[in-house]
Amino acid sequence: MQGNKEPIAIDRRGQRRGIYLLPNLITTAALLAGFYSIVNAMRATPENGLFVVAAISIVVAGILDGLDGRVARMTNTQSEFGVQFDSLSDMVAFGVAPAILSFSYSAQYGGKSGWIAAFIFVACVALRLARFNVQTDTADKRFFTGLASPAGAGVIAALTWSLADAGIGGQDWLWLYLPLTAVLGTLMVSNIKYRSFKELDAGSKVPFMALAAVVAVYALISLDPPRVLLLISVIYLLSGPGEYAWVTLRGNSSRHK
Repeated sequence: MQGNKEPIAIDRRGQRRGIYLLPNLITTAALLAGFYSIVNAMRATPENGLFVVAAISIVVAGILDGLDGRVARMTNTQSEFGVQFDSLSDMVAFGVAPAILSFSYSAQYGGKSGWIAAFIFVACVALRLARFNVQTDTADKRFFTGLASPAGAGVIAALTWSLADAGIGGQDWLWLYLPLTAVLGTLMVSNIKYRSFKELDAGSKVPFMALAAVVAVYALISLDPPRVLLLISVIYLLSGPGEYAWVTLRGNSSRHK
């Protein structure tokens, strides 16, 4: 019946308002993965295997986060709503979820220092996302300013996955988790440049060897996913400070010639 229909929202130009479904569905899936990680991290014990589930959920959220933006660009469905929704999803999946995972697995044994380190991580993710949003139109697309939040979350997730999968408790690794959690947060709000790889176009042609290299990487990951992902995440983590130090040293040497 016509009288039971809800009115349709119309904008000032007379067009129907709405949101693009596909990219926002992917963002919602990433948000769900982050929330699922939090739920499992809060219930996890060294015996029930839920630390592994929580860590894998963050990795899944990272994969989905890498897809939603690319799908939006490929289908020409970018929107301001999508940008803001993606940031809120990132805050949960790559801010709160890894901080709780770090705290539940190891940092809790540090008392006040543990939750302070976890809070530093969460606060820095929020600051980094806010800075990214206001600089998105002016920043160099080839680089991130500061460590990207999915990469920081990936380090904690891969490390926890590796240790928990081997049956190792987090109490003995407090010496690493406390400084690592805080340092990851600090790197996110730093001015150190990290390569974004956004210049790589999925629709462009590449040499055959590039495809073969991708296949080799997939095969390597399948051999031991947690430890290979940990190695990749640590290499990327160190790449920013390493490149910064290299450029600084080259600049100093050039001035002294």
